[in-house]
Amino acid sequence: MGSFHQESNLVAKVCEIYAKISKLETLKPSKDVNTLFTELVVACIPPSSINIATLPENIQETRSKLIKLCGEAEGHLEAHFSTLLASFPNPLHHLDVFPYYSNYLKLSQLEFDILSQHYTTDHSVVAAVAPPVPKRVAFVGSGPLPLTSIVLALYHLKKTEFHNYDIDHSANTMASRLVSPDPDLSQRMFFHTMDIMEVTDELKEYDVVFLAALVGMDIKDKVKVIQHLAKYMAPGAILMLRSAHGARAFLYPVVEPDDLQGFEVLSIFHPQDEVINSVVITRKESLSSEADHQNHDHHKIGIGSILPSSCKYCDFQKFNNPLNQMNIIEDLAMDHE
Repeated sequence: MGSFHQESNLVAKVCEIYAKISKLETLKPSKDVNTLFTELVVACIPPSSINIATLPENIQETRSKLIKLCGEAEGHLEAHFSTLLASFPNPLHHLDVFPYYSNYLKLSQLEFDILSQHYTTDHSVVAAVAPPVPKRVAFVGSGPLPLTSIVLALYHLKKTEFHNYDIDHSANTMASRLVSPDPDLSQRMFFHTMDIMEVTDELKEYDVVFLAALVGMDIKDKVKVIQHLAKYMAPGAILMLRSAHGARAFLYPVVEPDDLQGFEVLSIFHPQDEVINSVVITRKESLSSEADHQNHDHHKIGIGSILPSSCKYCDFQKFNNPLNQMNIIEDLAMDHE
C-alpha cells in the first residue's frame, strides 16, 4: 500500500510540474526554467518501482509531452553553454562550466568500461595483451554540446575518429567551434549535418554507433531509427543506446529489448545516482543470426521477464561495475550459481 501511495504522489507531483512547465513562454535557461526542471529531476531520480507502461492513457500523454519539453529545454541549455564555451580561446579547457559535466564524466566512464568489455569479446585473441579499440565511432544526435564524444575522445578513445551526426546545421556549427582550436580533436572529430535516416552505406564504416537519448523522443520514431541502423550497420558492430528506468522514464524514452530487432542485446544497466540514463549495449547480428532470431520462440520478451540462461539471444551479462552506485537490472540476468 505504501508503494501505491508513493507512486500516486510521484505521478501527481510530475503532473503538477508539467502543468507549470507547459505554461512557460520559453524553455531557454532562466531562473524559472532551471527551478522547475531541477524540481522535476529531483522528483524522478530516486529509485522507484513504478511501471510507466501500466499508467492510464492520460498520464501516458502527459509523459510524452513532458519528454518533448525536456528535450527542447536540454537543447536550449546545451546551445547556451556551447556559446559560452566558444568565447574561451581553448573551450575544452573549461568544460566544467557546464553544470552537468560531472554526470557526463561518470556516464562516459561507465559506457567506455562496458564497451571495452564487450568490444574485446568479438575481435582478437591478443586482446589480453592490447585490447582493440574502435577506429571509427559515430554519434547520432550529437547536438551543439557533444560532451559524450568529447569526453570519450579526450580521456578514453584517444586514437579513435568520431563522426557526429545531427540534423541541425546550427548545432553542428556550434559544436565544431568547441573542438576546432584543439590540435588533436580537430583532426579526429567530424560533424555531419544529415538526417540519419538518409545515411546508408556510410554506417557500415563504423565499429561503434552511439544513439543519443533524445533521437526519437517518441518511441515509435526511435524504433524507426533503430531499424534503419540494423539495416545498414556492419554485422558485429556495436550499438550503444540510452534508455530510462522507473520514474526516470518521465524524462526520457524507454528502449525495451523488443525494440532492438536485428541486434543482440548484451547488457542493460540502470544507474541509481545522479546519472539519469540507463545504458544499453547491443551487437548487430550477422545475417545467419538474424535468420535464427526470426524463428526464436521467446524473442518478444519485456523488461520484467526472466530470461532463460540457455538462450544466446537473451544473454544479459552481469558486469563488475566500476561506479559505486550503479547496478545492472538483476531480473534480466539469471543466477548461474
